[in-house]
Amino acid sequence: MLDIGQFSAGTCSGVSRRAFLKAGASFAAALGVSAPAGRAIAAAPVRAKSVIFVWLWGAPSHLDTFDPKPDSPSEYRGPFAPIATRTPGLNFSELLPQLANRSHLFNVVRSHITFAPGHPDAGTYGLTGFADRPEPVKPNFGSIIAKHRGHRGSLPPFVSLGRGIPRDVVRIVDGYGGGKLGKAYDPFQISCDEYGQAEIPSLKLLGDLNPARLNDRNALLGTLDQARRSLDQAQLGEWDRTYGRAYQLLTRPEARDAFDLTREPQALRDRYGETAFGQSCLMARRLVEAGVPYIQVNWSEYVECMTPNCDFGWDTHIYNFELLQDRHCPIFDRALSSLLDDLHARGLLDSTLVVAMGEFGRSPKITNRAARDHWHPCYSSLWAGAGLPGGRTIGQSDKLGEHPVTTPVTPLMVGTTMAELSGMDTQARAELNVLDGGSVIHELVS
Repeated sequence: MLDIGQFSAGTCSGVSRRAFLKAGASFAAALGVSAPAGRAIAAAPVRAKSVIFVWLWGAPSHLDTFDPKPDSPSEYRGPFAPIATRTPGLNFSELLPQLANRSHLFNVVRSHITFAPGHPDAGTYGLTGFADRPEPVKPNFGSIIAKHRGHRGSLPPFVSLGRGIPRDVVRIVDGYGGGKLGKAYDPFQISCDEYGQAEIPSLKLLGDLNPARLNDRNALLGTLDQARRSLDQAQLGEWDRTYGRAYQLLTRPEARDAFDLTREPQALRDRYGETAFGQSCLMARRLVEAGVPYIQVNWSEYVECMTPNCDFGWDTHIYNFELLQDRHCPIFDRALSSLLDDLHARGLLDSTLVVAMGEFGRSPKITNRAARDHWHPCYSSLWAGAGLPGGRTIGQSDKLGEHPVTTPVTPLMVGTTMAELSGMDTQARAELNVLDGGSVIHELVS
């Protein structure tokens, strides 16, 4: 089901439907969907037709997931035993048995570093490759790929799945959207609850518009025109952008259908898990089938696991081991394994890049609260699909998991590698003036 929601606005002087429809000429530009002027899409090979970036907001402990240290002192290693994977010499935490059994489908990078110790600033590094200051903020990796690919079909080129824009309690992460490319390249936000109910905030337009009326074009235009008359001039620009997206998504069945998880067999929905994250991963697979170039699946809106408005991010300063064992890792293991299986079974994994990571790791030494704090000098990620050979370990951390002992992998390298696999070669990146100074993770793509 798709929840259309409500819209409220103040009243002012009216605007005619003719003026309203004339404004529609700018809708494609408002969507950020046109290809860069004066050039064709770069000739670099497109190994990833779509990217699914699984953003584990809050930062999972690398020692308790992909990089256990069973031989380290007790104050480092934690309570979880290592288990073998299908990749020789690669062990995971016992909390990830399903992913361990599918390690032939993906690669693990164990040598990440970033340059900031806090969530908002490290979040911007992790989503853009650059610091959040000075302004203008650099664009999100998804915004870059969306601008490069342009709009094809009725769906936006960059979709963000989750309950809201990632934030640290109250501060929105600066690197979530278009940055210097402009708000036209911000992600299209979709929320998905544990029952598979999709809600699109920018389509919360009209109280009397329901899915049964969406095929009545005259009724739709009339109701939208009435809503526009209730807006003042200051709101019209944002309304034009909203309307452009709304009109395409509400009037084209193929667009609406992409967000309708009730079309999936119940057994498959159950396999992903009755969680917001699990159903969002299933939604991501449907968006891949619909041809969306970049989908960001957000674990949560808030990083903190013990704050008001909590949706249990990975920021486990307390109850790290309890939360990982009882909640986080079982949900993550089930949903991501199901996503990889589903893509593989449908023949989509070879043309889809799946990347899972947070903004940094967690302190190897256990704190006096029996948990782990922030740790930006070392963390891990998972990479699958896009023709990458699976079953490999890229990079290594030291014996305590504190620092890489191989070439560090930076956030800029992450974004550059995703862009390269999406068909953006060095020339294409230079022409858009993005990811400057970035290099690919050579051990991963070779």
